[in-house]
Amino acid sequence: MSSVSDITHQLAIAARLAMRALHRRASGNTPAAVTDAEFRATLAPWVDARPRGRLAAHAFHYLPADRPPWLDSGMDLEPGETITVLATGRVYLSRPLDIWVGPSFQLWCRVGSKGPVFRGTRATNTFTTQDGGRLWLASYFPGEWADSSGRLGTSPAEYAKVSGGLSVLVLRWAPGTDVADMVRGLARDTEVPALVLAEAERLDQPVVTPQGWEYLWFLGPGEIYQPSRTPDGRRAIGCHTHCDAGILRREARVPLVPGTRLGWSWRVEELPIDLAEDTLPSHDYVSIAVEFDDGQDITYYWSAALPEGTVYRCPIPTWQPRCTNGRVSTCQELASSNMRFRIGRAGGMTVECWHAGTTCNTGAACRIWATGPGRTAAVLALVLTYAP
Repeated sequence: MSSVSDITHQLAIAARLAMRALHRRASGNTPAAVTDAEFRATLAPWVDARPRGRLAAHAFHYLPADRPPWLDSGMDLEPGETITVLATGRVYLSRPLDIWVGPSFQLWCRVGSKGPVFRGTRATNTFTTQDGGRLWLASYFPGEWADSSGRLGTSPAEYAKVSGGLSVLVLRWAPGTDVADMVRGLARDTEVPALVLAEAERLDQPVVTPQGWEYLWFLGPGEIYQPSRTPDGRRAIGCHTHCDAGILRREARVPLVPGTRLGWSWRVEELPIDLAEDTLPSHDYVSIAVEFDDGQDITYYWSAALPEGTVYRCPIPTWQPRCTNGRVSTCQELASSNMRFRIGRAGGMTVECWHAGTTCNTGAACRIWATGPGRTAAVLALVLTYAP
């Protein structure tokens, strides 16, 4: 049960976020959400103008936020078909605080009844089917997948807590259509809808995931992390997150014995929030984390507001049973720092190292470089050492 001080702290954070949201709305800095009618009115003429033989079928859909997965698209696909999905909309976790999730994170797809589930990295996506089956669509958060088939690991009743929805256009291209080449050819046409131009840009400028790392499957892929260089030329992993979330992971099996340490070096250019991150609406952060063989994980991050040494369980309900957050830096200004920490537990093994980043709540931006500690050409972003 939360104490009076905990409740007071949470209410104070919520009040500050509410005031900021009110200021954005009053100043006109919050663009209005595109309605489903506007979405269809913009894209329908463009669809109708496609040359004969290019499109095999298309369908508009609306996914209410309070409807649990899945929605039947009505399309039965064959292996090897190319599909483009264009989407807009907002799923609100809190309208007063202006906290919402867009389709780049929220819209998931599944072909057939067994999956696997997948999503794109932006509000637009083009994919080729590996297997045939019915195409299904889902608005994901606040749920969480139990497995790759798209079975929910959370109660469907959780969806009653959110509002809003997603507008989606599914384009089923005719066999033999070179979609990438066709869409790129539209990039200079000012009459083309913005979402189509956005897909042309995505296809033309793909963001590469750092070699040896992969995104946590049930949060989905992203464009948050990419191979980078520090200002002095060292290889690193760059992190730039804005209105999205993702965890980059790799296997790192190391025995946990007394003296096991985790080390890294990072340069923080911009933190995602200037408030304490230990409440649900303010839980935007970028961290380095270790997952253990019992399913628990510890994540270390640079905070702008919490005292050094602060430790708390993750405020996200689905993560609270397995994730512990710890604030590690005493610096008040953004700067470079080398970090080396005792893991804080012994017995068992570490199984993975993570980069975790989220700016879904406040929609802020965050930029960080991370490299291995003391290395002139670090390939690994994290280094685990232990005393045998």
